[in-house]
Amino acid sequence: MIDTIIFDFGDIFINLDKQATISGLQKLGLKEWNTELDQLNLLFETGDISTEDFLTGFQKQLPNATTEQILEAWNAILADFPLYRLEFLQLLSQKYRLFLLSNTDSIHIETFESKTGISFYSDFYQCFEKVYFSFEIGMRKPNAEVFQYLINKHELSPKRTLFVDDKKENTDSAAALGFHVWNLQVGQEDVIDLFDKQIL
Repeated sequence: MIDTIIFDFGDIFINLDKQATISGLQKLGLKEWNTELDQLNLLFETGDISTEDFLTGFQKQLPNATTEQILEAWNAILADFPLYRLEFLQLLSQKYRLFLLSNTDSIHIETFESKTGISFYSDFYQCFEKVYFSFEIGMRKPNAEVFQYLINKHELSPKRTLFVDDKKENTDSAAALGFHVWNLQVGQEDVIDLFDKQIL
């Protein structure tokens, strides 16, 4: 009997347009996404470097771009957050313990909050017992430690907990710890299909 659900954020609730960010960076002169940028992103997502350091790292690779242009390209990934998903979540929160666990950075969260407004994002956050962003807790999926952190902190039982994420490496990691998982296929499935999956 599942009584707890842990949700990812991007492409589960808020739609992402990853190509928009890549295209935006290419317009600023980026030839291709590389290992240095990968590392920069990982460090920023775990809060190990500041916003300034992150932007400086990008400017080294995009010497002709301004900070504002880089930020605009970086935030282009954030698309819409359909209201029907929030309404579904609000209904769900009356029956289940809910948690949000997202690999994300401070720039994206600030942008999400300013784009949607305090009323919307407050209603969203209030659906959860606790919201966990990787840049705040210094851990990210698919590392087992982040799931163990939630288990310990909230006395969760993996066999009574469902984890929903669009990335297979993340659901595989959770499944290895005994969680029920749904590896949601973006573009083919929607989080509101949850009951159709007959997981709960």
